[in-house]
Amino acid sequence: MLTYSGKIILAPMVRVGSLPMRLLALEFGADIVYTEEIIDFRLLKCQRIENNVLNTIDFIDDDQNVVFRTCPTEKKNLVLQLGTASAERALKAAKTVENDVSGIDVNMGCPKEFSIKGGMGAALLSQPEKIKDILTTLTQGLSCPVTCKIRVLPELEKTLELVKLVESTGVAAIAVHGRIMGERPQHKNRNHVIKAIAETLSIPVIANGGSGEIENYNDIETFQKETGASSVMIARQAEWNCSIFCKTGKLPLDAVIEKYIRYAVEYDNNVWNTKYCIQQMLGSLQETERGKLLLSAQQMDIICELWNLTDLLKEKRKAMDLKSEKLKRCKDKDIELQVSLKRRRITENNIHEVDVKFLRSNFGIDDLPKSVLWNWIKEQNMDKPTYQTDQYEKSFQSIITVNGQKYTNRCLEKNKKNAEQAAALAAVITLGLVNNPNLKEKEENGAADSVEVLSEQDTSRLEKLNCQNSTNDVLSVR
Repeated sequence: MLTYSGKIILAPMVRVGSLPMRLLALEFGADIVYTEEIIDFRLLKCQRIENNVLNTIDFIDDDQNVVFRTCPTEKKNLVLQLGTASAERALKAAKTVENDVSGIDVNMGCPKEFSIKGGMGAALLSQPEKIKDILTTLTQGLSCPVTCKIRVLPELEKTLELVKLVESTGVAAIAVHGRIMGERPQHKNRNHVIKAIAETLSIPVIANGGSGEIENYNDIETFQKETGASSVMIARQAEWNCSIFCKTGKLPLDAVIEKYIRYAVEYDNNVWNTKYCIQQMLGSLQETERGKLLLSAQQMDIICELWNLTDLLKEKRKAMDLKSEKLKRCKDKDIELQVSLKRRRITENNIHEVDVKFLRSNFGIDDLPKSVLWNWIKEQNMDKPTYQTDQYEKSFQSIITVNGQKYTNRCLEKNKKNAEQAAALAAVITLGLVNNPNLKEKEENGAADSVEVLSEQDTSRLEKLNCQNSTNDVLSVR
């Protein structure tokens, strides 16, 4: 189990703490790495995907964005920072990643407007009962260590009261940024307050906020002694040059950037995040010729070219494509088998099956298939319909039962809601309730009740085996 004494830690940083930076920090000598803050709402909307192309675990939202990506290399050193204002929601979100990280941290120090307005981050500092509720719920509900990161309060006495309350919840450690909520990096860090906290508590205290005092590895130890803390958490200095974690001294910036890009390529980090992190490292060097070329870059090809890593990118893409194609062939066979077994079950159980795909843009609020069907069912005084939904990888298919009769569509849908609408649409068509001008009947192989949605893109998809859509492909964000 992860412990927090005698450690040098990469701090949680928005847009910086993605997988390449975390792996780079570990390579240079960091003991623990934190993710950037991830809001509980967003995490709860994600689907956990085992990305066999990259050998990563990806948490993907409805728009196919990678919200959180991790790999086995970092697991034993990884802490996910959660943004939350609700104990119940925090626990649900933490449970989704509990087996993929070694610790959960709650952000209680971020002063940004977004966090404050949402009742998260530093907004929690004035709500001790909510702090107690959130942390107690997490420590009692999770199998991994729970910590929190706070800022100091204007009054020492109030700060000590707060950290004692935090300790009472059973957290494994507390990280303390030595500035109050309204202060910025130019304000002096309150090292003496962190020291008072360390002397008061029995749990490890992680000192943060000392980047202005830390320029090399030896300064880390000096900062730790001055604060009396068990461990040190580094943010801006690591953002500027991650080799601050090297005991032998910092590396030249170009060497650090090259290593960072290698990790970005290896784990298919998106170009915008990669570019942003390099910009933070370059600082004033963005005004150089190469810096300006980076600013205009919109593709990984350009970034790699600027650091002579074009061949690396080409080789990685080729390897990814080969592995992706191999996995896709295996997956297609597996899905084909699953769907064919369901087809047999559908035939044997006399289920009405229609060639149709639900496209939301073809329907208004009042003529959604589920709404049309429900209104008809109420008119007929029938029982409420039931839905049974099966999942195939990242695709879904539903069967609806209406008055003892079952209906389904042949096509796989991208989510459960669409699958239910598609099944309802199959029922609407079979029952002759179609009034939508975007649908037309057609005869195909003698099936008078088979229809297609008038869309070129959808028609081409229908021609594919089992109407599989692009969500069945192995996810790889480039």
